[in-house]
Amino acid sequence: MSDRDFVPQDLPIQSLKTGENGAARAGMAYGPQSPFSTGMRSRCPRCGEGKLYKGLLEVRDGCDHCGLDYSQVDSGDGPAVFVILILGALTVLGALLVDSIFEPPYWAHAIIWAPFIVGGSIGLLAPFKGILIALQYQNKAREGRLADPTNDQDG
Repeated sequence: MSDRDFVPQDLPIQSLKTGENGAARAGMAYGPQSPFSTGMRSRCPRCGEGKLYKGLLEVRDGCDHCGLDYSQVDSGDGPAVFVILILGALTVLGALLVDSIFEPPYWAHAIIWAPFIVGGSIGLLAPFKGILIALQYQNKAREGRLADPTNDQDG
């Protein structure tokens, strides 16, 4: 298997990983996990138990519960795009609603909506990133490459 064929979920972070009770967990089979549940809780997409992040958004090297290697996961800019679109729509709708009902001055809008945007961005980015990482794991997503015509399985 070459590095280009690497699929993150195929290799544990170590050949043998022990859990809280000292039991070996490297060869354990785990049931299917909901990518939305594990992503929203920022948990491992394989076992649903281990933490996904070191801090706010930095992905750990691997799962401390099942040993899944996180070194190849990459959610890219997807979570930021979703957060921008969702918060942008909510902010515009909210600002229009507040302006039409209360008619506050512009500085009041800045005081109301700046914390909403900053807090919403920070609060939504980790769950959306977790969901995309879990979806990558569930769908065995990996870096794109050109198709090999000698190994055509579709036709």
